[in-house]
Amino acid sequence: MNKNQKKKMLYEMIRMREVELRISSEYSKEEMRCPIHLSVGQEAIPVAISNNLKKQDKVLSAHRSHFHYLAKGGSLKMMISELYGKDTGCARGLGGSMHLIDIDANVVAAVPIVGSTLPIGAGVAWSQKLKKNKNITVIYFGDGATEEGVFQESLDFASLFNLRILFVCENNFFSVYSNIKKRQHANRSITNIANSHGVKSSKINGNNCESIFNKSKQIINQMRSDSKPFLIQLDTYRHLEHCGPNFDDNLDYRDTKEVTSWLKKDPISSMMNKMKKENLITNKDVTIFKKRINKELDNAFDFAKKSKFPSKNLLTKYVYS
Repeated sequence: MNKNQKKKMLYEMIRMREVELRISSEYSKEEMRCPIHLSVGQEAIPVAISNNLKKQDKVLSAHRSHFHYLAKGGSLKMMISELYGKDTGCARGLGGSMHLIDIDANVVAAVPIVGSTLPIGAGVAWSQKLKKNKNITVIYFGDGATEEGVFQESLDFASLFNLRILFVCENNFFSVYSNIKKRQHANRSITNIANSHGVKSSKINGNNCESIFNKSKQIINQMRSDSKPFLIQLDTYRHLEHCGPNFDDNLDYRDTKEVTSWLKKDPISSMMNKMKKENLITNKDVTIFKKRINKELDNAFDFAKKSKFPSKNLLTKYVYS
């Protein structure tokens, strides 16, 4: 990563966090009536990976999808409008937070059913192969999705047919309130499961943007060359509650020391402090970043709130069965 790339990615991470913090503050007004799953603390992964993708590469996400959508170039105005259920939303107000899509940015789908985008993504990658192009299909999913049978089926299909799928497992150690230790055997390894299906894999620090960028760049370049799938496991941590805009650590399902430890490994603070030591950025730069971002946010929320709700005719327009 050169100086400009570092500044660009730091800006993008700060932008994502400011977006979700604004969503969090506005959500209590009860004008956004869809459930929201925020990803504060997990910014480094989609930013680093998307900066190695081309516009024509495809991305699929799950219920915690805002950052994947924005990192790939999805429209902020359309995303915020979707949260408000407006006709100007990226899914015309029909889907809400968990069903983001932006065809122009090649964000193919976000689907909340755990593990569901794994086979959908395999189908997308298969179609790309039939069209004989070298586009990468990135499928984001959490550690809980690896417990679904379709995870192994998708790995096997991708390996068997040499599909250019980058499987990205964002392991934040919790499925709602259940720690991974209560759901998976201590000897179980997500990367080993991938290897057993003929899919090469790697484990990367999910809070280190520079490391993710450098390693995923090598992986993606190799995928374009050899047409093989690859799985990356990235350990990270969400700061806020499973679903909603608040902290829920009063429920005591996460150990206080664990939370404190992960907050100290915050991806934005870590990268920002490193760049300050390298004299690549100053506090003034960060202030300018946030001022620019907040102006963009003001415009996006103003656009969403002034937009119209969909007409009743839209209710049955896309219903096929």
